[in-house]
Amino acid sequence: MPADLAVIGLGHLGLPLAQAAVAAGVQTVGYDTDPRACTELSAGRTPVEGSLTASEIRRMLSGGFRPTTNPAELGRVRTAVICAPTPLGADRTIDLTAVGDAARALAARLRPHTTVLLESAVPPGATENYLLPLLEEGSGLRAGRDFHLACSPSRLDPGNRTHVHSNTPKVIGGLTPACTESAAAFYGRLTDKVVRARGPREAEMTKVLETNFRHVNIALVNEMAVLCHDLGVDLWDVIRCAETKPFGFQPFRPGPGVGGHGAPVDPGYLPYNSRTPGRPLRMVSLAQEINDRMPQYVIQRCATLLNEHGKSVRGARVLLLGVTYKPDLADQEGSPAREIATRLMDMGAQIGYHDPHVLDWRVRELPVPRADSLYEAASSADLTVLLQHHRTYDLQGLAVKAQLLLDTRGATPAGAAHRL
Repeated sequence: MPADLAVIGLGHLGLPLAQAAVAAGVQTVGYDTDPRACTELSAGRTPVEGSLTASEIRRMLSGGFRPTTNPAELGRVRTAVICAPTPLGADRTIDLTAVGDAARALAARLRPHTTVLLESAVPPGATENYLLPLLEEGSGLRAGRDFHLACSPSRLDPGNRTHVHSNTPKVIGGLTPACTESAAAFYGRLTDKVVRARGPREAEMTKVLETNFRHVNIALVNEMAVLCHDLGVDLWDVIRCAETKPFGFQPFRPGPGVGGHGAPVDPGYLPYNSRTPGRPLRMVSLAQEINDRMPQYVIQRCATLLNEHGKSVRGARVLLLGVTYKPDLADQEGSPAREIATRLMDMGAQIGYHDPHVLDWRVRELPVPRADSLYEAASSADLTVLLQHHRTYDLQGLAVKAQLLLDTRGATPAGAAHRL
């Protein structure tokens, strides 16, 4: 049965988009090359940790959502949105392999008058220099003449119940004005406000700016955390005071590292031949360097605290609380917990963990013991480290039970624990 929309890539970007489309009454098919993902979805289960719940998946299915691995479905829709993952490679360039695979699958079946949208996080120029040639060569059609092409980067904030698709403005940059308007007509069904960029590159760069803004400011407060600890200053009280300023300040808070799917992007390093002239973003590179150092700083603080209490890291029982990248979600993408656990294990510590959203956790492919009783585990551990503040944690009670508690999130009451 034909659908209005094909969402290509049923991961962290694609599933929420498909959910929003189904809720808006758009007949939606979800395409993914992973048979397991489609089997799980068809059975009413989520294939992606930290994404939609099983009940949300079941509501989508009852609303007509159809997951499939059949690429022929892509030739029966009016709008196709590419939501393929774009992870960072070892050289810190964005890997566009999945976007390329999605483009080729779509191009072979692309029909005239279809609107093709790119939501994947890509560097500026990727829509025109990378995606467009693949679509044109594979279809024999001309973008802007035979089919519409636009970039509309995702602004998804997993777990945020306040800002969802319907009330988060959507930035759109089309190859031509007609492409922009076609994209706006589609997204206008899903969101209250559409923001038109001058073109695809402006839309792509908007995502770069938003992501880098987060990382640069987190790097600033992470450096402030180290400085304030050395000076004996309570940084969380400093932030509390600073955020009362009604202009010119936005509060960010330090932590053991930066996780999530939005990696910092330096458009000076592009994963295709048309590289951006000029210098790379030095501030972004420095911010990444600072944030990458935070897990090691946590290890340093752990070792110092244990030493101050007459214990060595080697042989110490260390309990890690919260191994996800974001509170109250199961998503572990980019979480610093695994690196921290690995470093502690290398130093000879005995690692255990607790997380209400993660029932099985592995480091170096080896299972890490999960605490059944949180309070008992904290009281028997030489050191308890809060890495993620899930709302189910009673931090006041934990501070009483734990022999030694290091809070990397500043969530415990003042004086109840050692803060980062």
